[in-house]
Amino acid sequence: MSGLASMVFNIELSLTIAIVTSFVLAFLLFLINVPNSEHSRKLVKAKNTIAMCFFISSILFFVCYTYSGIQDYEVFSSLMMFVVTAISSAILSFSLMNLLEEGDNDKFYLNLAVIVIFSCILMRSFWMEPGPLRTFILAESVILFIINCLIHIVLFHRTYLRSVQKIEQYYDEEENNKMKWIRFCYVMMMLTEMFVLVYMLLPRGFMKVYTIWYALFMLYFSANFISFLGSNKLLLDAFAYKTLSGQEILERIERRKRMKKGAKDSQVTDSQLTELEMNKIDRSLAQWVKEKKFRAYDKTREEIAKELNTSKELLHMFFVTRMSVDFKTWRTRLRIEEAKSLLLDNPEMSINIVAELSGFSDRSNFHRQFTKIVGCSPKQWRESNGK
Repeated sequence: MSGLASMVFNIELSLTIAIVTSFVLAFLLFLINVPNSEHSRKLVKAKNTIAMCFFISSILFFVCYTYSGIQDYEVFSSLMMFVVTAISSAILSFSLMNLLEEGDNDKFYLNLAVIVIFSCILMRSFWMEPGPLRTFILAESVILFIINCLIHIVLFHRTYLRSVQKIEQYYDEEENNKMKWIRFCYVMMMLTEMFVLVYMLLPRGFMKVYTIWYALFMLYFSANFISFLGSNKLLLDAFAYKTLSGQEILERIERRKRMKKGAKDSQVTDSQLTELEMNKIDRSLAQWVKEKKFRAYDKTREEIAKELNTSKELLHMFFVTRMSVDFKTWRTRLRIEEAKSLLLDNPEMSINIVAELSGFSDRSNFHRQFTKIVGCSPKQWRESNGK
């Protein structure tokens, strides 16, 4: 009897930890203020959805806690934990996918409604007599959970690939690390959610371990997400790259310039301002190329924009509207042209040194880009004397 009381106490203690953790994290996320603008609405939506997920989890943990006096409490807590992970997997998957790309809310609500209905049926089966129907409901719930998780994984992977492709058109290679955070957290989340199936198959007494593990997961996930929100303002720009490259930025710049220069300059039209800004960038870029600053491979887009006395958003707009090519491709071509000259003018110089002097920090990337643009390897170019 003391062993049973000890087991129940341990489960209750683990549930208490989970209740407090999920509720505090939900409250903390709700309190975090992210400016609710056109640029950050995805972050705000994801933050609030994750907070709601943790709040729902705290309620479900509390419901489980209130039934601690029933028989087979270990089985009941296992089923309840299964319900928590099933609902959380849907909500958190939607949150992270929506953070990358605007999702279909109707499909999400339908998916969540199906999970809630099956969860209610599963919990109701606990009070049924042991038999084929009870076993069938449990098996169907497990199969549905697995299928649902697999669908979410496939959808997230597709969304992630599309988002990376879009962001790469605007940002340097270094910015991809921010996207990798989302993928890493999603993998951690799905592993944690699906691992509940393993704990349901283990002997009694292990569910309290998973409950505490889940509380630690929520702590880890929240800490990373909060850090993600405040790590860099560039983050907000990445998810709004379309908006930031439009007229809104130009209008803000125009208003600031009008305030500084007075009523006379306030008569400048939008088209005139745009043309002035574009011409200024054009002249700065010509000087930048003349000084061969494109060879520096350790500078971010913000640093380059600062060198050109402009913003990264206007620089992006310049390349889209005037150059019809993204900055990264344009810079790569300049580096390859520089490498072609170095290879012919310095026949004794090693190809590795040529790559570094041209602006490539990675030799394999230099060979790949050179072959793609020139049509032959750097060695073949040199041996054929540029022919």
